[in-house]
Amino acid sequence: MVSVWESLTVDARDPARLARWWAEALGYQVVTEQPGAVEIRQSADRLPGIVFVPLSGDKQGKSRLRLDLRPADQEAEVERLVDMGARHVDVGQGEVDWTVLADPEGNEFRVLRQRG
Repeated sequence: MVSVWESLTVDARDPARLARWWAEALGYQVVTEQPGAVEIRQSADRLPGIVFVPLSGDKQGKSRLRLDLRPADQEAEVERLVDMGARHVDVGQGEVDWTVLADPEGNEFRVLRQRG
């Protein structure tokens, strides 16, 4: 027997706002919105989802889990995400072929180059 990946949970100061930001970034939709949780998915019937739940306080230190995005055009996608409110961050990555960004609440993610 194996498990099915249901969702990834993200602690957020403003779950609804961050969920909408990630939904726009990923082309997902909000499928559930309650006071204690907002879930986004690619479509309502497709797993996994990303669930945003309330957190008090600020993020401390480097994230231990991150999303890696692989767009068709890395440079254009980085520009789009920054225009949406992401920011460039240095997590000690050095000279690499991906870009590290942080969402509006400081959660790091990588935007990778196209597969060669």
